[in-house]
Amino acid sequence: MPRRGGRDGNHGKPRSRGGAVPDESRRRAIGKLGGLLALGSVGGAELTGASLATAAETRGVGRIRQSVCQWCYDKIPLDDLCAAAKRLGLESVELLGEKDWATVKRHGLTCAMANGPSTIPVGFNRLAEHDRLVAESERLLPLAAAAGLPNMIVFSGNRGGMSDGEGLENCATGLRRITPLAEKLGVTVCMELLNSKVDHADYMCDRTPWGAELVRRVGSPRFKLLYDIYHMQIMEGDVVRTIRDNIAHIGHFHTGGVPGRHEIDETQELFYPMIMRAIADTGFKGFVAQEFIPSRADPIASLAQGVRICDV
Repeated sequence: MPRRGGRDGNHGKPRSRGGAVPDESRRRAIGKLGGLLALGSVGGAELTGASLATAAETRGVGRIRQSVCQWCYDKIPLDDLCAAAKRLGLESVELLGEKDWATVKRHGLTCAMANGPSTIPVGFNRLAEHDRLVAESERLLPLAAAAGLPNMIVFSGNRGGMSDGEGLENCATGLRRITPLAEKLGVTVCMELLNSKVDHADYMCDRTPWGAELVRRVGSPRFKLLYDIYHMQIMEGDVVRTIRDNIAHIGHFHTGGVPGRHEIDETQELFYPMIMRAIADTGFKGFVAQEFIPSRADPIASLAQGVRICDV
């Protein structure tokens, strides 16, 4: 949601002597390049030679199912972003409201994380909000299921002087009211872990242990955590070990470079290829969504680079 170390590489693609791409790999690259040439430009942002070359060799191994968060590309019309995402091999454009779900479907994509009933500061830790949040969840969940969407996002809300223990029990009480419907419909409700140090002061669900305990208390296969790698690096670090230890409680991931939430390459401190391999090695079958804010003139080139980095 708006809120508010990786390295480029070949990732094991076979090469012949002299670094030339074998004929089959060349044919795949040319096919992808042709698609991008047909795309031309995106939302007025020209796809430069650099972005075309980057995108042409983006997809390879494919153990990670990738998505992109629309708000990071809000200057690009949704139709154009969907077209670019499809060319890059992504399966989803996410964090969209119900009015936009048909657009992604028209492009052969899904919305891997639908907008939900709560906001970041006002969420399920407030008993007084439960009736409203439950009613809106009961309206949204059937719509998401009918559209074939896998997940819906929720938030804990801010502390506002409340203890973490009280907030934990309040969240569990509210979420247990909507998980039976989520189970019936096959939609997973995901609460996002956000940092309270830099971006979202006072947010309650700001540590993995707190979130994991909430998952245990709710006790439903249709309630999980959205583990935002950017946010949890700021709050906790030890990202790979935390993911491995808590993968049973995690339903979705977001990326972002630290510091700054920009590109996930060598300009920031996390090494995303290792993180992605750790996720893939757990057998995780959900989505990893690119949620960094492009800092360069060609945002689609930045997205293509991020997709390639995460393709392990």
